[in-house]
Amino acid sequence: MAKRKPRAIDLFSGCGGTSLGIKNAGFRVIAAVENDPLAVATYRKNLRDVQVWARDIRRLAVKEVMAYHKLGRGGLDLLAGCPPCQAFSALPRLNGRRRVRDKKSKDLVFQYLRFVRKLLPKVVLIENVPRLIKDYRFNQVRKALRHLGYVGKPIVLDAAHFGVPQRRRRMVFIASRVGPIQYAAPAAKSKSLTVKDTIGRLPRPAKSRDALHKLPEDRCDRVKALIAAIPKNGGSRTALGVKQQLRCHEECDGFNDVYGRMAWGKVAPTITGGCVNPSKGRFLHPTQNRAMTLREAALLQTFPLRYWFSLERGKFAAAQMIGNAFPPILARKHAFCIIKRLRAHANEKGTR
Repeated sequence: MAKRKPRAIDLFSGCGGTSLGIKNAGFRVIAAVENDPLAVATYRKNLRDVQVWARDIRRLAVKEVMAYHKLGRGGLDLLAGCPPCQAFSALPRLNGRRRVRDKKSKDLVFQYLRFVRKLLPKVVLIENVPRLIKDYRFNQVRKALRHLGYVGKPIVLDAAHFGVPQRRRRMVFIASRVGPIQYAAPAAKSKSLTVKDTIGRLPRPAKSRDALHKLPEDRCDRVKALIAAIPKNGGSRTALGVKQQLRCHEECDGFNDVYGRMAWGKVAPTITGGCVNPSKGRFLHPTQNRAMTLREAALLQTFPLRYWFSLERGKFAAAQMIGNAFPPILARKHAFCIIKRLRAHANEKGTR
């Protein structure tokens, strides 16, 4: 008889990056919770065998989920979750020292804890921006997990060291009731993927049939000329001199990467929700005079080439969804480590 696949639930699932990764590692994802209709539509199109609870998590009873999936307390193998990270990100503070004051968004991490207390899964996985580690809410969550018998410490890593072709510092926290779990080991530097490895073979957008790759850009002549003048393969607007800068850059020049090109032989910058807008970062194509496309952004996030994203709310809403995702390859590598421990625990129980 084939071994039963370990079961997982994905909270704050977004468009499915975490679910895809842990599914590819060998988990059976039985449920996902997501409130954004665009992300729900995208998730359902790609992960059709998963029950998606399209609700505000604050209004979803854990008992209802447990009853629907016939789960007893302690019967779930993995509860994964990526609470919305914008409220903890450092980026809003770089522009005029603005602070995010959305307390409700920050408190969503306690909803994750509410599910843990009711489900008591064998392993929990949380991914977020590094700043979450210093937030008192996360410290309260860690303390509560220790009282429930979980062991584990969060780490901060760069996704580029784990097969993701972009710089992306993230906090990953694996806590376990079935014994300590080792995090995935970084890949050898020689195995790092570059921008060219990832998007170098794509056709030019005008020649593509892919809806995510062929969306046109709408830019004024001044911006088009600026983009064309930026040196190819990693060049920056700062190479053009003061006279060729846009007025907004003359008045506020704190973000040096904006209107910069990616380099073929390096990893991409962090793919954010603004990744198709060159005014948001180093998001210009290495050699073509345009910003990266949605498909290129998704590939740099390690989504498969055929992964479908809803364009119902337009390009920028889709870009936000892609930029918010947990890279599937990064999720898969850590999910492998979790499965290894779950199997070892099952063998230990069987020999007693």
